[in-house]
Amino acid sequence: MEPALPVPKPGSLAALTAACKAFRRLVTDPAFLRRYRALYPPLILGFINFLSAGGFVPTESPHRNAPAARAFAAAADFSIDHMPRRHYGWRLCDARDGRVLLLPIGCVPRLASPELAVFNPLTRGYTLLPPIPEGQLACILTHGPDKTWEYFDALFDPSVANEEAQFRVICWRQCPLMAAVFVYSSVSGGWTHGSISWATLGLNVRPENVPFMRLHSYAYGYSYWNTAGSNNKMLKVDINSIEFTTVNLPPDHQNRKTMFVEAGEGRIGMFSIMDRNPQPLRYSVWQNESENANEHPVETTILLPHEYNWYTFEGAAHGYVFLVGRRENSFHGRMREGHSLNPTFFSLEIKTMKVERVCLSKSDCGHTTPFMSSRML
Repeated sequence: MEPALPVPKPGSLAALTAACKAFRRLVTDPAFLRRYRALYPPLILGFINFLSAGGFVPTESPHRNAPAARAFAAAADFSIDHMPRRHYGWRLCDARDGRVLLLPIGCVPRLASPELAVFNPLTRGYTLLPPIPEGQLACILTHGPDKTWEYFDALFDPSVANEEAQFRVICWRQCPLMAAVFVYSSVSGGWTHGSISWATLGLNVRPENVPFMRLHSYAYGYSYWNTAGSNNKMLKVDINSIEFTTVNLPPDHQNRKTMFVEAGEGRIGMFSIMDRNPQPLRYSVWQNESENANEHPVETTILLPHEYNWYTFEGAAHGYVFLVGRRENSFHGRMREGHSLNPTFFSLEIKTMKVERVCLSKSDCGHTTPFMSSRML
């Protein structure tokens, strides 16, 4: 039987972790974490953008997580100047469970394996992932000239989010003829891969119109990518078998950004938002993906703060969808007095549809991702 452990509230736990290394070791013990997760959901601690001052923007008052976010910001160090120098530095790919996934800036080899690093802002420790084996890269070497393999993305696999010492990294590459996925496991220390042509998926993509993957979402072991010019479809990848299929979207979704989430009881929730302004946020629940798109339940419209002219998705994790809201100039391109044009981040809790302001970004450039406390610091 596991020993009885007192379980403080999230804000107190964050402050306790920041106090000293001994307390930090205690609250990262697997037995303690299992008890903690049974009582408290993950905390939204802020957003990361390495192009911003300090790299981390903590959750701000009056949000209930602001005290814990301040304690975490005091304990963490998002500076990465101690990491090996790579070209122009490192850029952010993803963050999950206390880890940050990094890629060298300006260095995405077209047919070679890009270098990836996993960084812990609390310990300042980092791990350089091994390169993708040449034998696996061979699956893309015979498709088109090397200049076509320019797009690359990387993210953590959310399906192992509750494992303290384990993680998987999903890498995505594409060219005008095909797509390839490579998955790294910290358990095996190796890579697996799969690839497929656009023609096999029935996307009928012309070489000059590569379906750039604009948005990623995840549900029940599958990753989904929005694609441009994809005939109203989303690309679906089984992360374990790395098998590719497509999902038919409801009519007229080619001009919407779409994100799938876990809606509970095996059902898929679908958020969508128009590319153009003004753009209401819509939500519907699919009983399963095999049902006809025209038979989906009626969409629910979610009200977003009206002070912002347009919104885009910034990711989803642990029962939340994250959005960034931006103000547009109100009069002949001039900013309204007293209002910042920097983006503002919001969370939407899937269970309650409650929308909350998280923080104001310090920068309006570079990739940004939410940072949550599921591993509890």
